Amino acid sequence: MLLHAPTPLALADLRSLTREVAAEVRAGLHPVHVDPDQRWYRLLRSDAFVDVWLISWATEQSAELHDHGGSLGALTVVSGALSEQRWVGTGLATRRLAAGSSAGFPLGHVHDVGNPEPTPAVSVHAYSPPLSAMSYYAVDDAGLLRRTRSELVEQGTPVA
Repeated sequence: MLLHAPTPLALADLRSLTREVAAEVRAGLHPVHVDPDQRWYRLLRSDAFVDVWLISWATEQSAELHDHGGSLGALTVVSGALSEQRWVGTGLATRRLAAGSSAGFPLGHVHDVGNPEPTPAVSVHAYSPPLSAMSYYAVDDAGLLRRTRSELVEQGTPVA
C-alpha cells in the first residue's frame, strides 16, 4: 500500500486540521443544519492542497462503501457518534467514532461511514489533494471486495 499522495500534507496534518476546525464548530463559528432526508454538508475551506468539509448525519444516514481516489483523508467527530466499516483485506471491520475521535485514511482505504445512533452526528472531513475521483465497492457472496463503479468528483461534493 502506498503511504504518500501528491500532497505536502500527511495524515497527521489532516487529523490535526480536522480537530482544529471541529473546535471552531463547537465554538459556534460554523453553523450546522441537520437534514432528516439527506446528509447536509458545507465546504469550509478549499485551496490547491486541501478541502475541509462540515457534514451532519441524521439517524441512519451513511455514505456508500468507497475510497478517496488519490487523496488522503481524515475526519473528526464534533458531536454524536459515527460508525465506520472499513475493508481490512479479509472483510469489513467496524469501529465506533465518538465525539472527539479522529481517524485518518491513507491511500487505498475503503470504507463506509454512517450514523446508526438515535441522535444526529456532526463531523469535519479533510481531503488532500482535494478529491477528484472515487471508486465505490461491494463485498460479493465470496467475501471479496469488488469495485462497482468509479466516478469523477464534482467540485463541491463531499463524501466521508
